[in-house]
Amino acid sequence: MNQIFNGFYKKTPQERLEILHKLGWSKIRLDLTDETGLEEVQSIDDIQLPNLVADQMIENYVFNYQLPLGVAVNFIVNDIPYSVPMAVEEPSVIAAASNGAKKVGNIKAKMLKRETIGQIVLPNVEKPMLIQDIINSNEQELMEIAKAASENMVKRGGGPRKIWTQTFEGDSGAFVTTYISFDPCEAMGANALNTVLENVAPRIATLTDHEPLMSILSNYATEAIVTARCEIPIISLDKDAMLAEEIAHNIALASEYAQIDPYRATTHNKGIMNGIDAVLIATGNDWRAVEAGVHAYASRSGVYRGLSKWKIDHSTNELVGEIELPLQLATVGGTISVHPTAQWALDLLHQPTANELAEIVASVGLAQNFAAIRALVTEGIQKGHMALQARSLALQVGADLTEVDEVVKKLRESGIMNSTKAKEILSLLRGK
Repeated sequence: MNQIFNGFYKKTPQERLEILHKLGWSKIRLDLTDETGLEEVQSIDDIQLPNLVADQMIENYVFNYQLPLGVAVNFIVNDIPYSVPMAVEEPSVIAAASNGAKKVGNIKAKMLKRETIGQIVLPNVEKPMLIQDIINSNEQELMEIAKAASENMVKRGGGPRKIWTQTFEGDSGAFVTTYISFDPCEAMGANALNTVLENVAPRIATLTDHEPLMSILSNYATEAIVTARCEIPIISLDKDAMLAEEIAHNIALASEYAQIDPYRATTHNKGIMNGIDAVLIATGNDWRAVEAGVHAYASRSGVYRGLSKWKIDHSTNELVGEIELPLQLATVGGTISVHPTAQWALDLLHQPTANELAEIVASVGLAQNFAAIRALVTEGIQKGHMALQARSLALQVGADLTEVDEVVKKLRESGIMNSTKAKEILSLLRGK
């Protein structure tokens, strides 16, 4: 599969789309002749967000803000090859993901469970243990109310799963919180769960004689954890066996350091989220909710830590990478169902289930992390990043599309990557 994508980055956007189409991974076909034997031709305009639809999605709409959408290649997740759609403005993210995926090979990912959590909060509780006992003793009745408020979800095999309580002490007194876990099937489930909470809350108020402060879902998705794991033969890290051993050792050290220094852990995790966020945006998922939950999860021990771990397995002479994080994603509902680009992105991924999408996304995060750490402990992060940044610099200083390649070439030859140098090169190119 990897051979199909050799030199993929050198091809034109149209050529890339045609490769994806021939693989059956994309419905978009551009400027095809009768010789292709294809009867139907679709325009790229078919996957743009129409103004009339966008105006219904948000308030005070004026026009669309666009991000470049590319494809990360070489991914194999649970034995299935994928081309992964990524919407991102930062140079090198897609290149790093593709290179990382090629190195890590088949990634084994698993969605352990997929439930979202909601909260009904009672403030200023004088006898919190008594209130908890009242709520817990009426759990079955509250569960029936929750099921009735999500009848359609229950019919699809989802709906409320568990109810429990917890007390928190604050400056103003005790808060008693009722939690409800909820299986949203293929949706993210925010609206469905919030409806359940708002239906259960009045009964809790009656039972406890305490008015709820709020009823709302939480984006800390501790009941929607995904793991991904890869095993890389150390010998594959470099042609020189000794250097390959050194690279593996340094990757493991860098991973260990991200577990003990929050300053490093933050950037470590930002690199992971570079890839994850790009896929979430492309597929119409709520990347802000995922970001909030992921960073909370990274802090669950009381110290902010890296989300991934890399260790050497000396028995197999492999570098083993693992990542674990909460991912409450969806493949239907909300933006996903009305945004044509999100629909195209999911089609590119073979219309995955919500669980499968989460497994793909976690795998992207792991491959992205591998590429970043490998670069850091070898040639440094700037070499690859700035090579791609050169194109942005050329455009920033006013180079037109016929001049960009030459400006990029001269920038790389100079070894200086800044706008002053780019302007100087462009002026010389134009004979000024």
